[in-house]
Amino acid sequence: MFSKSFRVMLRARMASGTSGQLRRVLGLGFGLAVSVGGTIGVGILRTPGVVAEQLHAPSTILFLWIAGGLYTLLGASCLTELGVMLPQAGGYYVYARRAFGSSTGFAVGCVGWTDWLMYCSILAYVSISIAEFVAVLGLVLSGTVPFLAVSILVAVVVLQWLGIRISSQFQELTTSLKCVAFLTLVAMCLLVPTRGYSATDVVPSISFSGLIIALQAVVITYGGWQSPLYFMEEDRDPSRNLPRTMIGGVLSVIGIYLLVNIALLKVVPVSKLSSATLPAANAAQVIAGAHGRDLITILSVISLVPLLNAVMMMGTRVIFAMGRDRLFWSRTSTVNAGGTPAAATLLTTATAVGLIVSGTFQRLVAMTSFFLAANYCLSCLALIVLRRREPELRRPYRAWGYP
Repeated sequence: MFSKSFRVMLRARMASGTSGQLRRVLGLGFGLAVSVGGTIGVGILRTPGVVAEQLHAPSTILFLWIAGGLYTLLGASCLTELGVMLPQAGGYYVYARRAFGSSTGFAVGCVGWTDWLMYCSILAYVSISIAEFVAVLGLVLSGTVPFLAVSILVAVVVLQWLGIRISSQFQELTTSLKCVAFLTLVAMCLLVPTRGYSATDVVPSISFSGLIIALQAVVITYGGWQSPLYFMEEDRDPSRNLPRTMIGGVLSVIGIYLLVNIALLKVVPVSKLSSATLPAANAAQVIAGAHGRDLITILSVISLVPLLNAVMMMGTRVIFAMGRDRLFWSRTSTVNAGGTPAAATLLTTATAVGLIVSGTFQRLVAMTSFFLAANYCLSCLALIVLRRREPELRRPYRAWGYP
């Protein structure tokens, strides 16, 4: 798939790389971009329907989105303490390794492995999703979706191979476009002279199981807030920037999610919202008529591109850290001249391409969702362990409400 000249460039970059030396060039702008860009995706265009189906009342719906955001904010605060205390690449794996040590090397390695496999499967899923949305727009034939998905993924790899500066600037630009697109949708909904909910509507009672289902959907939609943790070795001032990017990023997402829900509730009646698989498309049809669904499809593509870029960058940092600690092939800790983990990027890409072609990524997504929750719990436990065992460690930021 690569041209001969590009393969030569890859070998040259690999040869000029160094082991374990990431470039410290990232700042506040990238941190916010990767936090927001790694969180907001197609989920917010779909999940409001699931929540409305369970809760029925607009006030309750908005309250639950706020509650889910506050829960996410608490998690961000906990992991921010770990991030500034241990400013290393690798995310959850780094904190588990420090707290539980080499005596539990296999278990700690499992944290890294499951984290990396999750990102590989998400890469496959997002690439396929982008390709399917492009096919819906009629730009390609539906039978070419797998080939297009692989091409999109490879294009992101080529971009990242040019260096951390270029890939970080791409993340900032595409995330900005994503935010503008969502805010434009919100503004268009708010300008429509209709009201989706009437006080005379009969509101069914809320069951406890329904509340749990809705809360799970909301929390999953907030997933991705931990993205800045994977780039601590590349941040120019992690002690100063990480609290701002983690807390500021989550607050930004909470604001956007609330605005989207308010906009949808204004345009789409709750009864229709609760039965919609893609509520944003229903709202867009009210605004733009027959072309509304195309607008949401374009918005979906815009929202997924920065997510794909962020996930690729995060996944490579996990096995970079594991390779440096000799828990994986040591070559994965090689960094090319542009600051990109070279072998880690190629291995992550090859794995994601295999998942796209085989179609097994859907099973991995289901499996790794469990490990994602387990790794998050281990990180919170690591915070408690390190507070007790190493109280003298420098902590520029301390989590709220400990323990």
